[in-house]
Amino acid sequence: MAAGAPQPSAGSDWGKADFEAIYDCPDPRTYFRTLRPLDYQIPHHGQGVFRALAEHLQRRRPGRTPLQVVDLCCSYGVNAALLNHKLSLADLYDRYTDARETGGLSAVLLADEDRTFFDELRRPEAVRTIGIDAAKRAVGYAERVGLLDAGFAENLEAAEPSARLRRTLAGTDLITVTGGVGYIFATTFGRLLACTPEPPWVAAFVLRTVSYGPVAELLAAHGLVTERLPVRTFRQRRFADLAERRAAFTALQARGLDTTGKESDGFYHADLYLSRPAADVADVTVERLVPLTG
Repeated sequence: MAAGAPQPSAGSDWGKADFEAIYDCPDPRTYFRTLRPLDYQIPHHGQGVFRALAEHLQRRRPGRTPLQVVDLCCSYGVNAALLNHKLSLADLYDRYTDARETGGLSAVLLADEDRTFFDELRRPEAVRTIGIDAAKRAVGYAERVGLLDAGFAENLEAAEPSARLRRTLAGTDLITVTGGVGYIFATTFGRLLACTPEPPWVAAFVLRTVSYGPVAELLAAHGLVTERLPVRTFRQRRFADLAERRAAFTALQARGLDTTGKESDGFYHADLYLSRPAADVADVTVERLVPLTG
């Protein structure tokens, strides 16, 4: 079996295939080569949503420049790349899976080339991006190539944030996560919000197999109202095998959720949850904030 390929046996991760080997490599190539055949696409959906939210927040807070976004479970800085640069997820797949372009480079040389690559594509309206992930090498790579203004290899489920992270979190406007809920829970969110004098917005894509209820309750205790985008779900990736599909359908049935038109298409689907202060919720609906195409 190729390095980084999903293991066929289900682990403790609610029946999902085990991709642990791809998340903390010296560079992102194994990650993208493994996930491309599964049509992993949730960062693409996050790109449109997070850009729209950041632009709205920037208009509301003109004195806060640049906006600060904290991406949880940031891995190699994929969400930061898509948020702040003139490129698509397809562009990243092409770059990291094309043997002619990057296949012969060492991780050190690739990082050098990536720094120039991303610098040339940086958007003028880029926001300040902070990444948090337990995977030390992945976070280090994202920070080294300039995708993250600051990266923190910390597991907030297991320990309190470091003093440096606490200081950095104080200016947070938006927290994002595209695939981490289920690996991180209310403990992580509670430790983050304890470091923010004003509660930031929280935008989370959450697989429908996982309950977001405990996190929403924690956020409510910090003055944030959580809404689920009611009009659509978002494909995450294809099921890796039949065992994973069966486990997902079992979990969805236990939650009383219908898979018709969603997981029945062979993909994990995620809901989008947006948490904001009540005054912001009253000001504009989540449907108006979020682009519904793409």
